[in-house]
Amino acid sequence: MSSKISLCVYCGSSAGLDSRHAEAARELGRRMAERRIRLIYGGARIGMMGVLADALLAGGGEVVGIIPGHLDRDEVGHRGATELIVVDSMHRRKYMMFELSDAFAILPGGLGTLDEAFEILTWRKLGLHDKPVILVDIAGYWRGLLALIDHVVDQGFASPADRNLYRVVSGIDELLEAVETAPRPALAAHPERL
Repeated sequence: MSSKISLCVYCGSSAGLDSRHAEAARELGRRMAERRIRLIYGGARIGMMGVLADALLAGGGEVVGIIPGHLDRDEVGHRGATELIVVDSMHRRKYMMFELSDAFAILPGGLGTLDEAFEILTWRKLGLHDKPVILVDIAGYWRGLLALIDHVVDQGFASPADRNLYRVVSGIDELLEAVETAPRPALAAHPERL
């Protein structure tokens, strides 16, 4: 089954304390498999990443994991992925995830997820890409982040227009609709600028 869209999903290497987060990852995996959306993700078999990948694989979907060697050596690499790419650094991982993806979904996660989210938003602000970036606010998880962004705007460190760099959705249905109806990226990739 060939995939029609490649969706990069940033999410936790932990399952978190609220079971609704892992359930959303499981539902997203099932639905991506049904819709032939290829997963690009951090390559782990643990936490929400593992839940998402396992659900997609169980549905016959395509899963491409990208993981740095030091994390793969700690036995967190998902050996069942359609393709597991082991790279030499976190920077290379993030660039490859960017390069292979048509859009980005940000599910609940920790500091690594925040790092990925802010980097991809910054690249978009700088005009390095125009791929959709979607915050998936499961059970209000990103409420604090959105308040922080409002504070940054209110303090004059970001423009109100920066809120247009991303879209916020509250669930998997809205996420999939946003991904499938988004305009295809028009900007050419410029690796030398990243």
